Amino acid sequence: MKVKLIQPESPARSILYSIMKVIVPCWCNCLYHFEVYGKQHIPKGGPAIIAPKHQYWTDIPLIGLAFYNIHLNYIAKKELFRFPLIKTFLTTLGGIPLDRTAPIRSLDSFRYLYLLLKRKQMIVIFPEGTYYRGTVGEGKSRLIKMILTFQEEEQLENPIPFIPVGISYQKIRFRKKVIIKIGEPLYAERESEAEEFTQKVMKAIACLSGLDQKDEKT
Repeated sequence: MKVKLIQPESPARSILYSIMKVIVPCWCNCLYHFEVYGKQHIPKGGPAIIAPKHQYWTDIPLIGLAFYNIHLNYIAKKELFRFPLIKTFLTTLGGIPLDRTAPIRSLDSFRYLYLLLKRKQMIVIFPEGTYYRGTVGEGKSRLIKMILTFQEEEQLENPIPFIPVGISYQKIRFRKKVIIKIGEPLYAERESEAEEFTQKVMKAIACLSGLDQKDEKT
């Protein structure tokens, strides 16, 4: 599947972001009681990796609202880009398709990811790789390993911060209560640490979400 990726400085992206900054808060206030904690842990600049809990598709716009006024780029499964209008919408907002079953098909996405890191962008990855409701998956280390490889190859002055984010949904009367907790940055030095570091990130996500971690192999 060929997807035309939109540059971060694109006028179309800036315009759509401005529109969504009005629509998403209105949508959120109608459906949810929304609380965000830990904003002091958000880096002032990139590159940085945002690593949230993943339970529903609504995690995506809610993370965008929690990181208000920050242009985020989302790594998302390729199935979301199947339909032309949705594909255009997602890529304009900063969506990056990833085929986990056949990484060779995602080479353009990986190159774009490296470009975003070089441009000091903030990138959202859901390390569980799919929805886990009521528990936290062990996490997938492949993408994190790629990011750490980039960090080593570029010999960055400072390691890239990985920001764990917990999301919890609670039912209260007619609206759900959504609590987002942004954790302290986590760091790794080498790509050889990827698997162990992934589990460290997942434990932080589980703690911030108030959930147990599922026992499974990557």
